[in-house]
Amino acid sequence: MVKRIVIGISGASGVTYGVRFLELLKEQGHETHLIISEAGKRNIEIETTYKAAEVEAMADYVYDNSDVGAAIASGSFLTDGMVVVPCTIKTLSGIANSYTANLLVRAADVTLKEKRKLAMVIRETPLHKGHLRLMTMAADMGAHILPPVPSFYHQPKTIDDIINQTMGKIFDYLGIEHELFRRWGSE
Repeated sequence: MVKRIVIGISGASGVTYGVRFLELLKEQGHETHLIISEAGKRNIEIETTYKAAEVEAMADYVYDNSDVGAAIASGSFLTDGMVVVPCTIKTLSGIANSYTANLLVRAADVTLKEKRKLAMVIRETPLHKGHLRLMTMAADMGAHILPPVPSFYHQPKTIDDIINQTMGKIFDYLGIEHELFRRWGSE
């Protein structure tokens, strides 16, 4: 079944997670709606071999982060969920406080108010009590906090193996079938 997923790429280190998520959704034929913050665009060009425009070209639909009147800013625009990957503490704060100053935060806020799935791949370490408080606030509103913390039971051999394990966790949350990592107890 084809899913309609909103993807937000904010300016945290780890934009490769967002790029990989978009690639995997495209490979499976899911409908993608992408918002990249200005800092996210900058980090794409710092941390990957892609240009921001190349990442945008992977999506079915791309929105300007300042366009708070875009379709994805409305609860009447039906989606199967949203993933903010990676998610900065600034974006987390905006979402936790319903401070919808840009489209990425507005789309996340709409996702929560409509009781749809919102995964936030928080990319910061170490965390202070204020960060943890914001995560608790977002979780209390229905967000799924999913930091990219690798596991090793599947014996990753490459960075891609580690990234794919996080992608698999997001896919599991969204109900998307995958074979991105070997599950615990499988041979």
